[in-house]
Amino acid sequence: MPENVIEEGKYKYVESGGDGDVLLLLHGLFGALSNFGAIMEEFSPKYNVVVPILPIYDLPLRKVSVSGLVDYVEEFVEYKQFDQVNVLGNSLGGHIALLYSIRRPDRVHTLNLTGSSGLFENAMGSTFPKRGNYEFIKKKTESTFYDPAVATKELVDEVYSSVNDRNKAIRIIATAKSAVRHNISDKLDQIQCPTLLIWGNQDTITPPFVAEKFDELIADTELYFLDKCGHAPMMELPEAFNEILLNFLDRHPVKK
Repeated sequence: MPENVIEEGKYKYVESGGDGDVLLLLHGLFGALSNFGAIMEEFSPKYNVVVPILPIYDLPLRKVSVSGLVDYVEEFVEYKQFDQVNVLGNSLGGHIALLYSIRRPDRVHTLNLTGSSGLFENAMGSTFPKRGNYEFIKKKTESTFYDPAVATKELVDEVYSSVNDRNKAIRIIATAKSAVRHNISDKLDQIQCPTLLIWGNQDTITPPFVAEKFDELIADTELYFLDKCGHAPMMELPEAFNEILLNFLDRHPVKK
């Protein structure tokens, strides 16, 4: 994953550039640019892959919510002057993508969800965060994946650092609570764009029944399950994930 983060005003993002359709990637609550490394590498030759760094730790406290992050994405797309985007979100990023798609159907060409919140999520549980307990955070981070080895020390260290920073911890809790409150089952019939669902069969945070419910409530969907895979398929099974995503996007081009 390239380290060339662009900073312009209040926006920080990575962009592959090029004339291809825009693929906008939205990370989760503990997400980082590295989560999308395999997508960036695979899709950059053909797509303009754009990853905004969501300001979970930078928004004014009164704006710390799912809605505040949707506002940010809406403003970012306008700032970049993107006419149509293929938006992909994992976990909280999926929740934001859903709400953005409902708010701005004129901007969203396709919606792509993997391990998305918005209907149900286990998150870190009622004991989160246990500050100062590295082993607890390590086990919680590993439980995101079917194969705990995917939770590298670098990833665990990053989560541990976040929950031990008081300012960040307050914002993480506020955002997580906002996501739980912001159930959007009654709004999903408003989504009319082609929607791709890629889910891990062993996702314990947003279990497979969540994907099946999205499939039922959104009009135009394709649902794929990946076995031996947890909450972040694009990290755990990147080749299988990219193959499904590429096939879907190739069948739904913005620029025909």
